Amino acid sequence: MIKLESISKRFDAVQAVDNLSFTIDRGEIFGLLGPNGAGKSTSIAIMCGLVSADSGKVELEGLTPTTIKARKKIGLIPQSIALYEELTALDNLNFFADLYNMDKELKDQRINWSLEFVNLQDRAKDTVKGFSGGMKRRLNLAASLLHDPDYIFMDEPTAGVDPQSRNKLFDSVLELKEFGKTIVYTTHYMEEAEKLCDRVAIVDQGKLMALDTVDGLIRAYGGESQVTVQTNQGLEQFESTNPAKDLVKVLQDSVQLEDVTVRRPDLERVFLNLTGRQLRD
Repeated sequence: MIKLESISKRFDAVQAVDNLSFTIDRGEIFGLLGPNGAGKSTSIAIMCGLVSADSGKVELEGLTPTTIKARKKIGLIPQSIALYEELTALDNLNFFADLYNMDKELKDQRINWSLEFVNLQDRAKDTVKGFSGGMKRRLNLAASLLHDPDYIFMDEPTAGVDPQSRNKLFDSVLELKEFGKTIVYTTHYMEEAEKLCDRVAIVDQGKLMALDTVDGLIRAYGGESQVTVQTNQGLEQFESTNPAKDLVKVLQDSVQLEDVTVRRPDLERVFLNLTGRQLRD
């Protein structure tokens, strides 16, 4: 569905994307994870045809992203809010729909559907400047869906939103998958990727570090479970591939168990193991 072959992009001294290659299957939610400056947003921009790669090739169902035919298939929710705050929600959607030269009947249908999809139909005539961060994010999503795109690129769509709007966005993403949409999703929140994504690519300094399902990444890069056991003889901590079996060994000496905690490897552990713990600004 989407294919990247050896994509590279440099901005002056910064190598934003470095020989990046992967394919994204039709109808999947594909996660892009990485620290700040890892090249996620640049990769999204290249896949959408907004930025040209220095080298390599991108295809969307065999089409070059910069062509009109390809762009009609693309919906983008950018990292920064892309709305006109002095206009109403309805006026914003009318403006974006007009960019696709829709006839009035189709435009009205798609606007009504999009507002209902993001639960903003009751706020359609309110100006955007009075919206919460979550409402703006949802309106951004509605704008990206007006032309019924096949590919939807979401660049940190839940940044700065309240838990209710965040969960509504989760539900919307999963519903779009049921509609057969192909979704590329960048996020800093590991639990989002674990919950939503069929496969996850972890990138750092523009390079692909790993690509697999969440379970596959955890098996390959998560390490062992961390076990903490409190007994009447004190505290014991150890790592284990089989916590239940090793816990039995601890208790064989007739000690009295008071508390036990098992922290199994997760996507956050994978992320830190692959990209390190150094702060990124």
